[in-house]
Amino acid sequence: MLFIIQNLGMSWYMSFWSLLVLSLLSIMQLYMPLFEFSMQNMFFMSDNISSTLISLTFWISSMMFLASQFDIKISMNSSTKFSLYILALNLALIMAFSMTNTLMFYFMFEASLIPTLMLILGWGYQPERLQAGMYMVLYTVSASLPLLLILLFANKYILCSSILYNFIIQMKVFNAMSWSYMLFILFSFLAFLVKLPVFSVHLWLPKAHVEAPVAGSMILAAVLLKLGSYGILRIYQYLNFQFSFSLTLFSVLALWGGVLTSIICFRQIDLKSLIAYSSVGHMSLVLAGLFSNNPWGWTGALIMMIAHGFCSSALFMLANCIYEKTHTRSLYTIKGLLLSLPILSLWWFLFSVINMAVPPTINLLSEIMIFPAMMLFLKYLTLCLILMSFLAAVYSMYMYTSTQHGGNPKFLAPYGALSNIKSTVLMLHWIPLNFFILKTELFLFM
Repeated sequence: MLFIIQNLGMSWYMSFWSLLVLSLLSIMQLYMPLFEFSMQNMFFMSDNISSTLISLTFWISSMMFLASQFDIKISMNSSTKFSLYILALNLALIMAFSMTNTLMFYFMFEASLIPTLMLILGWGYQPERLQAGMYMVLYTVSASLPLLLILLFANKYILCSSILYNFIIQMKVFNAMSWSYMLFILFSFLAFLVKLPVFSVHLWLPKAHVEAPVAGSMILAAVLLKLGSYGILRIYQYLNFQFSFSLTLFSVLALWGGVLTSIICFRQIDLKSLIAYSSVGHMSLVLAGLFSNNPWGWTGALIMMIAHGFCSSALFMLANCIYEKTHTRSLYTIKGLLLSLPILSLWWFLFSVINMAVPPTINLLSEIMIFPAMMLFLKYLTLCLILMSFLAAVYSMYMYTSTQHGGNPKFLAPYGALSNIKSTVLMLHWIPLNFFILKTELFLFM
């Protein structure tokens, strides 16, 4: 990866083929051992969680090049910069998923923000991309400052940050049920809650998605949001938090926020904004599974990360296909695509029903594992789970029927058929959602 980034003169297709080869090698690494594997040294580690997310990063990044080669009409110099930013973002994400030291993980976690900001500012669609970039930076950087202070405190007084909690208890700084301990938990997770994002700190996400190019939306929804959930899982393990009222509060806030964002989806007139708000709802289920204090919830959260990564990336790709042909993302004007582009309508139908978790996709498997874990954790959350499942089906079908049914507006110019390259990208998103379940079963039962 370092060699690829250093070679600034490499072509667009060379970058794509390099990432595609790396993604195939990472997938082979997932399937070669038929048991749980773990490698760790002083600097890097590899287990089922990190290796799966690294494979997702390579796979989505290679699809980004294919999806944006006709979308971005740029010169050779700008094309090289675009490739460089994507490769630099890949390097930061892979380092973040592989780091053993929590302080180095924090640096890589924040470093991934810079290439993403460059993609939004350099290749965004509207002048409002400056405001979207400012929102993203202010939200993420401000929320991560308390975590930086905690990690610096841990690295100053103790060598191993995994015993920070025991150190605090021995020093009698906090009581496990005190408000100070709850604030300590909040500050430890706040950076990842914003990155996830959880409801009430999610306003930067729809703005970033609407203004980002198709490559930025794909990597932002598929991988960067998973960096927040991965950080929650690692910090939860390293700091050895015991059960407290704060974790229950986070779970309730996540699920109730998921219900509210699912309702907000019905009020959206921008197609990309609707998909962005649906991502907030799905990631709230991931957060609830992470705080369920149950192995089934943790495994279901990991599976939903993978499922949402492929599905949301494909939905943003489909939204960009419509924007290229109609030059609008308004649900009031996009009508009747079923008569004009039946192949594109087929892909819209497939990914819309996948978004609502239909068999045999791994979306259904993730919900089957998260729902019982949350019911055992707190039975009063059953109503929120039922509402989220129902509303996800409703707004997915609303998104499909609004764009595909009805009469084609007369003011829209005629447009051509869906290209073979875009069909290939959509196929490469659809295949892992159906056949990745084999690795999931191995992960669960071996």
